[in-house]
Amino acid sequence: MPGSFYTVTCPDCENEQIVFGKAATTVDCEVCGHTLVRPTGGEAVLEGEVVDTVEAR
Repeated sequence: MPGSFYTVTCPDCENEQIVFGKAATTVDCEVCGHTLVRPTGGEAVLEGEVVDTVEAR
């Protein structure tokens, strides 16, 4: 599988958000602005708690 999507919980506000595991840009929480994903050139670093892996159909 080329990449996965994850449901991540923000550590600051508990908002759940779906993010791409190989994100090329920083992804911030839509509610409070906390950084949830930092790109690394491969698998991104997920700052929040991973709640679920979203399956593509």
